[in-house]
Amino acid sequence: MSARILDGKRIAQELLDRIAKRVSERKAIGKMEPGLAVVLVGSDAASSVYVRNKRKACHQVGFRSYDYDLPASTTQEELFALIDQLNADPDVHGILVQSPLPDHIDEDALVDRIDPDKDVDGFQAVNVGRLALRRFGLRPCTPRGVMTLLGHTDRPVRGQHAVVVGVSNHVGRPLALELLIAGCTTTCCHRFTRELETYVRQADILIVAVGKPGLVKGDWIKPGAVVVDVGINRWTMDVWLAMWILAWPRSAQAGSRRCRAGWGR
Repeated sequence: MSARILDGKRIAQELLDRIAKRVSERKAIGKMEPGLAVVLVGSDAASSVYVRNKRKACHQVGFRSYDYDLPASTTQEELFALIDQLNADPDVHGILVQSPLPDHIDEDALVDRIDPDKDVDGFQAVNVGRLALRRFGLRPCTPRGVMTLLGHTDRPVRGQHAVVVGVSNHVGRPLALELLIAGCTTTCCHRFTRELETYVRQADILIVAVGKPGLVKGDWIKPGAVVVDVGINRWTMDVWLAMWILAWPRSAQAGSRRCRAGWGR
């Protein structure tokens, strides 16, 4: 069986195109475009890249982007006051505060300060609770993105055994809830799980969200399984490609030259 890569970039662009069309239609009938406030505290290099991409996507789809770049010395009281201001602003429909935050700011308290109806990251306790109870609300964004990706495969999700490796509050835990809602039998693995290989071998859908290269070996994955790696690993291209080739099952390597070339580009 040859491996096939899910083209997340293409799927994301199609989604952006659909959103841009809907925004254009709203404006054509006199409705205002959505407004997103993006708050960056400090000068973390990775955070700056993420925020720049989010703002770029805003402009691409026709959203109003409200940009707040604050120094790392910003106090918790000052940041909370800004959140209160954005909560009350009718032109702001979504609020996104980029993490990580400086150590002196209580991130949990900050997230809970955001109006649940404007919490576009879906991290607010009310929104996670709504997800757990299968009620309408804003969903945690990365797990929702994974579910969108799975919806573009030629495999069913309902009735499958999904294994999630990693149970962080932002990805693993809400993703397990998403998979349950979609009809999967769901197993969660974490740092205390014994014999991880046993669970991975059972997976029809395997989602790894730990950011630890080489944790899951390629020969653990059963033929036909759908695999999504949510972790971010910083490697050189040579190491990245070599690790991928070593990790992938030999049976898949033999029939997936085209797939391998696409991955390495």
